[in-house]
Amino acid sequence: MTGNQVCLTDSELQMLQAMSQSTGKTENELLHQALDLLKDQVDLENRRTLLRAAQGMWHDRDDLPSLRDLRNEMNRDVPGMAE
Repeated sequence: MTGNQVCLTDSELQMLQAMSQSTGKTENELLHQALDLLKDQVDLENRRTLLRAAQGMWHDRDDLPSLRDLRNEMNRDVPGMAE
């Protein structure tokens, strides 16, 4: 693990120290936890952005089977499921 310097405002430092005392976690642990949460949030937003970009990407294609045909194909071996 490498060491880095983080510049905090006085209020951020006070909040970090108070959270450390109330949770029993070190300030370092809390900072790592906060970074993990931020990473998860950014990853989720990136995923949402990619999904939004992909939305409708095949809307003008006429060479793809319909959803009904795909469902019927998947359900053909399940008794009573195919239309």
